[in-house]
Amino acid sequence: MQANGWTAGEALLAALTNAVVSRVSGLGFLDAYLDPEKYSEVVLNPDGRLFVQPRNAEYMQAVDYRPSVAEAMRLAEALAGMAGTQLSVANPTVNARIVREKNFGGARVKILHPVLVVGKDYPAISVRLFFPRLITPEDLIAWEVAPEGVIRGLVELVGRKARVLVIGGTNMGKTTMISALCQGIPQDARIVKIEDPEEIWLEHPNVVTIEPFRPSWAEQDKAATYAIADAVADAMRMRPDWLIVGEIRRGRDAMNFMRAQLSGHPGLTSIHAYGPDEAMDTIQTLVYNELGVGKSGTKPTIALATDLMLYLDKRDGKRRLIGVWEVERKLRGGDVRLRPLYEYGSGAAQLAPMERRLMGD
Repeated sequence: MQANGWTAGEALLAALTNAVVSRVSGLGFLDAYLDPEKYSEVVLNPDGRLFVQPRNAEYMQAVDYRPSVAEAMRLAEALAGMAGTQLSVANPTVNARIVREKNFGGARVKILHPVLVVGKDYPAISVRLFFPRLITPEDLIAWEVAPEGVIRGLVELVGRKARVLVIGGTNMGKTTMISALCQGIPQDARIVKIEDPEEIWLEHPNVVTIEPFRPSWAEQDKAATYAIADAVADAMRMRPDWLIVGEIRRGRDAMNFMRAQLSGHPGLTSIHAYGPDEAMDTIQTLVYNELGVGKSGTKPTIALATDLMLYLDKRDGKRRLIGVWEVERKLRGGDVRLRPLYEYGSGAAQLAPMERRLMGD
């Protein structure tokens, strides 16, 4: 008897070998779901239930497997070990990652010790799987994110040094959009990329990736935090032609990135918000809360440092590019003004021409 060219004995041996390797590696039952082509998220809840998020699905789906507490703790300890730390009552929250390898894009991991969560002695584990290959404009077109002419136009504008802010909620494809638009950057350009953690794939030969350092909870008083803002400051001394920041989360991050854009370094970044107006409000709030700079000081910086805003959200069950706006250089009535270049549902197949002169023109 043969199956896929193997005898039954060979197939059984292969299955046993895989099981042993998984057990020894410490990832155990998680290995079966580390398929980034199929899933974008794998979570273990404190009650021992396992769920996966199929790519392009709206909600997670339950898995017909329930690990034991011992299996779950072995997995948690192995994942924490990848971050060079331990999960314990003294250190009950851990940020970790599974490193990128050939045909595997890596993953971001969050672990909470049972002492923090309500359940039955299980830890809470969330594993975000990154896409395992280069994202191309052709992918966005095939996934119907936007019409081909719109995607091609955006890639061309990035090549002309447009400074781009990508806006959207959680799991709306912000990083995917940035990855695809980066294909517009000339191959000879030097790129400095700042991500926490690394998700964006690039095939450019001259790339430096910086990952901000955040010590674990128990070590906060022993080690300094190296934030995105610090990485941006360092990047400016590394002669980048393009600067990419995966996501802005703090006021210093936003202000340092915008200052870099004002100094002639085109780039791309993203922010969690639901539309361009909310994105600008979020930036102003973050900057004020951390740096004490009011809206009157932040608005002109946004207008001068940003050429395009892109908003991603779901429509008809798919991730879509909802709109593209050109940012006017001068404030009107004290506010940042936006000129629409594309709107989902308008029937437009191309971007409207930009009025603003780009650095690459």
